[in-house]
Amino acid sequence: MARPRQLINSQYETLAAFRYALRRFMRFSEDAARAAGITGQQYQALLAIKGFPAGDRVTVGELAERLQLRHHSTVGLIDRLVTEKLVIRMPSSKDHRKVLIQLTGKGEHIVEKIASVHREQLKQIGPEIRDLLEQLGRAA
Repeated sequence: MARPRQLINSQYETLAAFRYALRRFMRFSEDAARAAGITGQQYQALLAIKGFPAGDRVTVGELAERLQLRHHSTVGLIDRLVTEKLVIRMPSSKDHRKVLIQLTGKGEHIVEKIASVHREQLKQIGPEIRDLLEQLGRAA
C-alpha cells in the first residue's frame, strides 16, 4: 500500500480553516436550536426526518444511520422527542416489526423555523466554505 503524500503547510492551513468554518456553523446551529427550545441533536433529528428522501416517515434504523448514532442512543433521542410532542411513533403497515417516526405539527413548526435561519446563515458563509473546498480539491 502506498504511503499518503505529505501535506504542505498551506494545505494544513486550508484544512484548519475549513474545520473552523464548519465548527462556527455548528455553533450557530446549536445556538439556533437552543433559542427555539430544543437541543442541537434534537434539531438534527427533526431535520433528518423532515428531509428524509423516502418521505415524511423514517424508521428508527434509518434515523440512526442519518444521525450516525447507535440504535439505542437513537431510541433515547426519540423518547425525548415524543415527550416534547415533536414526533410520534407508529407501527409500519408493511412490516409490523418496524416503527416509523413522524413529525407532529409542533415538530414541523420548529424544524421550519430553525431551518429558515440556517438557510440565511448558509447564504452568508457558503462562499467561504465553497472557496475552501475548491482549495482543498486543487491541493489533492
